[in-house]
Amino acid sequence: MAEYPDFIALHEPQLKMSGIPEHFWPVLHRKLVNQTLDAGDKFVICRVDYGVEEVEGYAPPFAAYSTSNIDSSDSVNVFLVDHAWTFSATEAKQHLRSVPGLLDRMATMMSCDTGVTKDEKIEAVFDRMWMYCQSYSLGSGASVEDRMPVWYIMDEFGSAIQHSSDPNFRAVPLLHIPEQVTYTVLFPIKSVGPEEEVTRNFIEGCLSEDEDQKNALLLPWFPSDFSGLNFEQDEPDKQYFVDGHIEETLPNLNALAAAPKKRKSIYKVFAEYRFIHDYLDHPQFEMTLDPSEADILWYSSHFKTFENLSLSKPSAFINQFPFEHVITIKDLLPIVSRRKLSKGIKSFNPETFETHPLWLPTTYNLKTELTKFVSYFQNREAKGLDNHWICKPYNLARGLDTHITDNLKYITRLPFSGPKIAQKYIENPVLFDHPDGCGKVKFDIRYVILLKSVEPLKAYAYRNFFLRFANKPFGLTDFDVYEKHFTVMNYSEAPLCRLLCDEYVKSFESQYPTFKWKHVEKDIFSMLLEVLECATFKPAPQGIAHSPQSRALYAADIMLEWHKNSEGEQKMQPKLLEINWMPDCQRACEYYPQFYNDVFSLLFLDKMNDEVFAEL
Repeated sequence: MAEYPDFIALHEPQLKMSGIPEHFWPVLHRKLVNQTLDAGDKFVICRVDYGVEEVEGYAPPFAAYSTSNIDSSDSVNVFLVDHAWTFSATEAKQHLRSVPGLLDRMATMMSCDTGVTKDEKIEAVFDRMWMYCQSYSLGSGASVEDRMPVWYIMDEFGSAIQHSSDPNFRAVPLLHIPEQVTYTVLFPIKSVGPEEEVTRNFIEGCLSEDEDQKNALLLPWFPSDFSGLNFEQDEPDKQYFVDGHIEETLPNLNALAAAPKKRKSIYKVFAEYRFIHDYLDHPQFEMTLDPSEADILWYSSHFKTFENLSLSKPSAFINQFPFEHVITIKDLLPIVSRRKLSKGIKSFNPETFETHPLWLPTTYNLKTELTKFVSYFQNREAKGLDNHWICKPYNLARGLDTHITDNLKYITRLPFSGPKIAQKYIENPVLFDHPDGCGKVKFDIRYVILLKSVEPLKAYAYRNFFLRFANKPFGLTDFDVYEKHFTVMNYSEAPLCRLLCDEYVKSFESQYPTFKWKHVEKDIFSMLLEVLECATFKPAPQGIAHSPQSRALYAADIMLEWHKNSEGEQKMQPKLLEINWMPDCQRACEYYPQFYNDVFSLLFLDKMNDEVFAEL
């Protein structure tokens, strides 16, 4: 039996973070070591009888009751609840198809075990499971993947505990480290008597006093009509752009103005990115391993001390701009992109519900704009409009923790697994005949953007764009099939389709003979310029700041969507998905070995090659 001091040494951070009172810890330790699941000694599950009346909304089939007095101050009254199912959201349907007995157990627990086909039963469970699941993440995971949210459903007893805004119990997950098994720890926060219902707060952790916010989070269980609420978005105040971000300073412009300006014949480059070492061989650039002697600092880590750099090394260049995260973090990019609405133009079309600008997919912040999102969702639903959404974490890439669904229960549960945006899924994308002959697939286009100056705004696009393809024909089904709905195959075992941009243009114009790529690209470049104008429209911290020492390289990921213009003609509308900080440029180097020579020549030698770059 593991000693109690060892248990505390391993688990104290979890115990404190979960708010488990200390007087329960010794008994909890014994029960974990002995795997004592004795809730059946103090509780009973009862089926709820609703009689002959139809019940609207959430009708839980079971409830839990105590069978004796349970004193919240008595250290013995802490209980372990087992987990019936642990899963990632993207694997849930596959589990239900393949894990023996799981589908039937979940269907019985959720009271959706009627005589339907297996596929129908899977869909019914997937729809209802968001009323039963909770999530946690392991903050100390070795990789980003290890820290992804884990969803779980408690066993029949835990799942029978119903909601109360004034609960008498708490139920919190705890990883027992020696076993690497997660349990739910159930303990009373009020004393209860025999035959008293056991309750918990389904939205525990919601600190908002706003009743609409609470009701939106409770939508999976208690449907509410939000359609009368205003869903138009306002820009948050300055503090929002600072909260949660590393503090950074602005350059001392007076010091930079006073520093002597001298063009060098050789620039020493310190680079943390290995492909610069491998491919930058221009005679006017020389690599150094010592940042203190470098004229150009090219970091792969975030740089924030611009004031110190302007005072200590005023002649040096840095590959980042102050507050550039306003375009590279997913919750901020939509905010800045909405800044240039023309006067007199409403923020949305009341007939189609399309929002402006058209190049920005409609995007809501599920942390700060949940009620507005629910109103917009319900208004679209009432009009019979497509309501598929892609929900993404603020600051992750590669499709990690990303969800595609039209299930409002599912979406309103996601804020509990970390802050996310909900972005309208492009339901009518321009498709491309996959070069391997598998059919018409989704694809996206990546343009490298070079930002040379903010005041005045000087920016360029690298003409050699990059393409990524899904591997399975597109359709608004099977959203758990990665190769159908995602295009990033670099980090998986899926086949990776490689196609150079000139080959793509020939094939594109063959597939769509009434569309010329140069016209589509012109719209893309116009969009990229507009987003940079929006991002520099306001001063820091709400916009990218002026910094004469700064040069930067970003990557914009873009899709094309079919859109009818005011004359009813079909056009290809570029849609900006995201702008990436410190993008992976391995493919750029392999396809175009002069890539970094061209980039550095433009940014630091002022040599513009019109064949390679387009000025935005």
